[in-house]
Amino acid sequence: MGQTYWEAFKKAGISRREFLKFASYITGLMGLAPSMVPQVVHALETKERVPVLWIHGLECSGPSEAFIRSNAPYASDLLLNVISAEIDDILQASAGVYWVDEKGNIVKNFYLKHEEEMIEKYKGKYIAVVEGSIPKGNDGRYCIVGGEAFIDEAKKVLDNAAVIIAAGSCATWGGIPAAKPNPTDSIGVRDLVPNKPVINVSGCPPIPEVITGTILHIALFGMPPLDELGRPKQFFGNRIHDTCYRRAFFNAGQFVEKPDDDAAKKGWCLYKIGCRGPTTYNSCGNLRWFGGISYPIQSGAPCIGCAEPDFWDKDPFFSRLEGIVLPNVEVNADKVGVAAAAATAGALAVHAIAAGIRHANKKDDEKH
Repeated sequence: MGQTYWEAFKKAGISRREFLKFASYITGLMGLAPSMVPQVVHALETKERVPVLWIHGLECSGPSEAFIRSNAPYASDLLLNVISAEIDDILQASAGVYWVDEKGNIVKNFYLKHEEEMIEKYKGKYIAVVEGSIPKGNDGRYCIVGGEAFIDEAKKVLDNAAVIIAAGSCATWGGIPAAKPNPTDSIGVRDLVPNKPVINVSGCPPIPEVITGTILHIALFGMPPLDELGRPKQFFGNRIHDTCYRRAFFNAGQFVEKPDDDAAKKGWCLYKIGCRGPTTYNSCGNLRWFGGISYPIQSGAPCIGCAEPDFWDKDPFFSRLEGIVLPNVEVNADKVGVAAAAATAGALAVHAIAAGIRHANKKDDEKH
């Protein structure tokens, strides 16, 4: 700690040219205008690296798996040169939380000891990242970390943080552990610390660059603008529907009826088989996944709305959304399809009649 970002880059052998390229890229990633590049460079040159404590509750490690696959910037660059990752259960070099010495005494592991030291040293200054929901049931015994209920560890870490990121839908809304009937009484981060600044980075899991972009914005400029659900607007400001490459088929009333039909092979709109793109806010359509390779809709799977609250309790899971209409057309998808077919048939009939009339007139002209 104590290093600026630029000092950390120089120590890692990164040239000034590469540093400026990095600054330019993250300016766009954070949703800032190109004119903000000089301010980003200045922040990187003058601000000290921010310590991060990343803790894990009831989860599948999906956000961490996504994060380490961040393509631009690479997670390794972020961890080693930008932030100071002091605690992370999964990425921690040490294994376990307790060990037994030669006399048979149980000794607290370096990991837990270091966590306590970091909380005390950087109280009110660090970023806390929470992955996974927080079970309250049975006095928190559904999730135990080093003999301590996770809810107690979470309170300790979050109460002393400057800013909190809830990474993934389990941390934001409770996720799969909170699915009906929620036997573990799991909750999201905001329910545990309602008076702390919490940024919800939802998704199951979140897009890697959304996690890294959010951390960068906090480190350089503080809290980003948030939507009504506490999510960064630069990543959750548009519906997937707005950036979907299949949108033209939606507008034309061309829909997949079954996952394996001919329309599916042609890449038509997936709305009628349950796609929730029209009501889901995320960056899947423009950032995509793992270096911009693909995202579920591009792979032929309907969006399940995993960035929205309670998506896991939708029954049936791939049920079609009600009340979604085409732009300026007050009809549903079925009627649009019928109307489009009827219009096409009508146009063909008119064309055939017109062609017949022209042909008949031509013959009359030849006779005379």
